Amino acid sequence: MFRIVRCITAFLAALTDDGLMDRLYYVYILASKSRTLYIGVTNNLEARIRQHRSGAFGGFTSDYNVHRLVYYERFTWVQMAIGREKQLKRWRREKKVFLIERENPTWEDLSAEWGKPALLKVRDCCR
Repeated sequence: MFRIVRCITAFLAALTDDGLMDRLYYVYILASKSRTLYIGVTNNLEARIRQHRSGAFGGFTSDYNVHRLVYYERFTWVQMAIGREKQLKRWRREKKVFLIERENPTWEDLSAEWGKPALLKVRDCCR
């Protein structure tokens, strides 16, 4: 048993050393104001959302103004992310809506504040 654990540990260490585990993958759901949905997968969520908003590639999200990030999941392995994307795309709309509303009941744009400067609240402790 110890030998198996040692082999797995060595394997994971080799992946980390090669930079293969440094990357994250995201499955995301975008929505329009009328709640038209789009599901995608990417390794750079912030850049991909900017591409959707700019209409850089045209297509469905541009045609239907589907630009609001309402849900996402993070994965270490690209195969798992692609598998999850395919699974979500097979789901009925009602199940997708339930998934979104469980985490984001008001369908707020989770990326609305990205790229904006952070506001710091300073307390005067010496008054």
